[in-house]
Order: sequence, then C-alpha cells, then structure tokens
Amino acid sequence: MATATAPAAAVAAAAAAVSSLASPSSFPVKASKPDRLRAVRRGAAFNVRCVSSPPAADTSFKTKVPRNANMAKLQAGYLFPEIARRRAAHLLKYPDAKIISLGIGDTTEPIPDVITNAMAERAHALSTVDGYSGYGAEQGEKKLRAAIAATYYADLGIEETDIFVSDGAKCDISRLQVLFGSNAKIAVQDPSYPAYVDSSVIMGQTGLYQEDVQKYGNIEYMRCSPENGFFPDLSSVPRTDIIFFCSPNNPTGAAASRDQLTKLVKFAKDNGSIIVYDSAYAMYISDDSPKSIFEIPGAKEVAIETASFSKYAGFTGVRLGWTVVPKELLFSDGHPVAKDFNRIVCTCFNGASNISQAGGLGCLSPEGLKAMSDVVGFYKENTQIIVDTFTSLGFNVYGAKNAPYVWVHFPGRNSWDVFAEILEKAHVVTTPGSGFGPGGEGFVRVSAFGHRENIIEAARRLEQLYK
Repeated sequence: MATATAPAAAVAAAAAAVSSLASPSSFPVKASKPDRLRAVRRGAAFNVRCVSSPPAADTSFKTKVPRNANMAKLQAGYLFPEIARRRAAHLLKYPDAKIISLGIGDTTEPIPDVITNAMAERAHALSTVDGYSGYGAEQGEKKLRAAIAATYYADLGIEETDIFVSDGAKCDISRLQVLFGSNAKIAVQDPSYPAYVDSSVIMGQTGLYQEDVQKYGNIEYMRCSPENGFFPDLSSVPRTDIIFFCSPNNPTGAAASRDQLTKLVKFAKDNGSIIVYDSAYAMYISDDSPKSIFEIPGAKEVAIETASFSKYAGFTGVRLGWTVVPKELLFSDGHPVAKDFNRIVCTCFNGASNISQAGGLGCLSPEGLKAMSDVVGFYKENTQIIVDTFTSLGFNVYGAKNAPYVWVHFPGRNSWDVFAEILEKAHVVTTPGSGFGPGGEGFVRVSAFGHRENIIEAARRLEQLYK
C-alpha cells in the first residue's frame, strides 16, 4: 500500500485501483475522492470485495493424437526421480544441510585406471584414419561377446552368439517387454525393482492400479518376506508367461540358493514359462549361491539372463550390459526366442558405444577383474558398517551379505514416513520399501554405494536419531 512519502502519481494510482474494488473502513463510503486519497496515505484499512472474472481461455494448440492410455495407469513418478525431487525440496528447506544419499543405487568410487585407460585409448584411436570405426554390430563386438562368455559362462554351455551386448540391463528389460508383447502376463517378486512392473504397465500387459491392495491387475506379485526366506511359495503362484526374478534381489539383498533356483526352473518348465533372470549384483555373492541361472540344469530351455557392468566397474554413467538368450529357448510354436530378440535389437538399437565396449574388455582383462573385485569389496565393507549400525540399534536387518543393499525393518511404520523422518532429522536419503511393491511396506532400503567418510557420518547420524 502507498505511504505518505510515495510520489503523488503512485499514490493516485493506488487510490484509483482500490476505489473501484473497496471502501475504506475508516470513513463513509460516500467520502470524496480527496478524502479517500488521504486515507490511502494514512494506510487506512480496506474491506476488499473480490470480483470474479471468467477463466482464461486455453489457447494451447492440441493435436488430434490421443494419449497412450497405459501411461495414464502409472502411479505418480518413477520411484528414483521422485526421491530426487524430495531430496531437492529438502535442500531448499535446509540449504546448508550436508545431505548424504544412500537411496538410489548409484556408484560413487572412481572407475579403475585399467578400465578408463582402455576407453581412452579407443577414444583416441577414433581420431585416426586407421582407428576410426562407425556403426558396429547391434549385438556387440565379437571380441567382447567372447570375453563375456568365457568369463561368466565357462562350462555352462553359453556361447558368444547367445550374448547381446547393450547399454545396460534396465534398457534390455524394456526391449524384452517389446519382445513379449502386450498380451503376455508377468509375475514379479514382491518387493522388486520397479522397472519390471512399470514397463509391463506401459506395454499394456496390466489392468488398472488397485489402490486398496497397491497392485496392478493382471500381474502376479510373488511375496518375498523374512517369513519365507525371501523366496516365494511357488505352489501358490498361478501360471504366467514371464517370471521376472532378480538374485541377489534388489531391494532385499537376498540371494537365492541352488535348491531354490532349481525349484524355480522346474516351476517354469512345468508351466511353460520364461524366466527373465536379473543378475546385476552377481559379483557381490560371497557364498555358494549361484551367480547365474544357467548353473541350474535345464535353465537354458526356460530362461533369459540380463547383467551389467554398472555396479561392478562403476559404469552407471558409461552404460554397458548384456543379455543372454540361449538358442535352446523356444516360443510355443518352436520359433527361437533369440531370433526375435535379435530382430528387436536390430530395429531399436544401433549397438553399445564402441568406447564403452573397449571399457568392457578392460573390465574382463586379468587386471580389470582384480580391480572390479576390489571395488565390490569396498562397497561390501560399507554394507557391513550400515548393518552393524542398525543391528546395534535393535533393528532387524536383512540382505547385505551378497548385495550392496541393507533391508531394514520398521514394524508398523509407513515406509515413506520413515524415509521422511530420516531425511528431515538426519539429512540422509534412503529408499522407502513400498516403492518396490506392497511387500516392501514397513521397510527401507539403505544403499552401501558411498564414499567411506559419508557412510561413517551417516551411521553416526542414524545412531543419534534412533539411539
């Protein structure tokens, strides 16, 4: 409001603006204009009368293309961008806070020199006539496919031609969904990595989201809990076309035993189903749990395996992974699954970056394998610090032994409430368990990906919060 020291023109303008909308409470409504102007100068109170106006016309141009109805089924945002949004909001509220992120499973330690040197050499070669290369094979470079087969599938009957090199396991999950089509019905572990469910929704494989049970229709949720050792009761699971199964599991960290995977393969054979086995954390296994589904007899006839360099070599940004589709795997009409997947890959993908693939070869050299093992060992030490912290505070803790994730139980608590509590009071980001499915309610996932000093500081803050 204008004051007595404001320029006369500004005061007059203010008086004119309010005169049509309000009357000063300190003088009669019929007061003269000069009296009103003096009242404005004195700062007189006004009773404002709100005048409605028609809503602004929407002048945005609209095409005649309808929205994909399946996108409308998705609930809110994808889990990890939503966590990032809440982290950013917290930082606006507490701009001086030192937030420690133990939420999204993003690696933090530098890529070993032996690997980056291989990429740098390949990148430099691209600036020479002899070293330049353009498009490569969509399935990946022959030398890298052979190295993957020899390193991870020796004596398992997997050949280099069964391996499709890609830009990461997450991307391949969606390509596999395109392969299976909109009529496929899937089963997922509950809780599980959300990309399986969300890609199924986008493909049109599901019904609507059922708020009361927090599940999508036409998906079988295979409950994995402490009570069943984080392995589903297969006798209660109806037949589905596709079974997504991650071991070691994200988020629970549980690794399936040989006996359990043998039961899973038999279940798939009995039902004529295909297992999509996500082995992104296999290098974290430190006991005798299988690192590949193909260690199980008969798996080549019912399983596909996806894998990645992301959590071994720090390739979350470099992007390099692979999918194994055995030649023995056939559709119901006898057509090889690999042939159709090859068609999908050739249509949707131009192959992984040649620089990334050079890094992959560096990873699989003797020095690279040792370096990756050291990195994995570092994160496993972080995991133990987190486990010891929560255990000392009296929490039940799961996972951790064979994975870089700690699955912490908060009985009777809402997962997002626990997430908010830890962020608000300790400035530490975790991941709410319910973001991985209804079976994750009451849990939070704590990632061990972090610099050692941050892990130690996060542990100190958590001890202060829950002591």
